[in-house]
Amino acid sequence: MTQILTNEAIHKKSPQEITALLYEACYTNLEKAIKEIENKQFIEANIYLQKASDIIERLGAGINYEAGIIADQLDSLYNYIADKIIEANYSKNIEVIREVLQVLSEIMTSWNQALRKNTDTQPKVIKRKVSVYDKMSIYE
Repeated sequence: MTQILTNEAIHKKSPQEITALLYEACYTNLEKAIKEIENKQFIEANIYLQKASDIIERLGAGINYEAGIIADQLDSLYNYIADKIIEANYSKNIEVIREVLQVLSEIMTSWNQALRKNTDTQPKVIKRKVSVYDKMSIYE
C-alpha cells in the first residue's frame, strides 16, 4: 500500500522520522528497479535507480559529523551504496541491487530501532543552539 504524505504531514515529522521515510523510499525504488530490469524495461529501471541515488545523496548531505565516528562510518556506507547503485544502473545487474538492498535493510532496521527507543543524549541547551544555527544557515 502506497502512503501519500502531504506537505503539512511532512513538516510535522522530526528529522529522524524523515530519514526513516527516505530509507523506505530508497528501498522501494530499488525494489521497483529490480522488477523493471526483470521485465526488460531498462529506461524505467534507470529512473528508479536514479531516484534511489538521489535519496542516498540527500541522506549523505544530512549527516551530522559532530556525532563522531558513527557519522564517518555512515558516510562510508552511503558512499558504498551510491557507488553500487551507479554500478547496478550501468550494468542493470539485479544481484548488485540486492546487495544494496541488504545493506540498506540493515541500516533501516538499526535506524528504526533507535527511533523507537528514542534515547536522545544530547542536552536540550545544545539542541536549541544547533536548531537556531540550522534555522539561520537556511537563509544564508
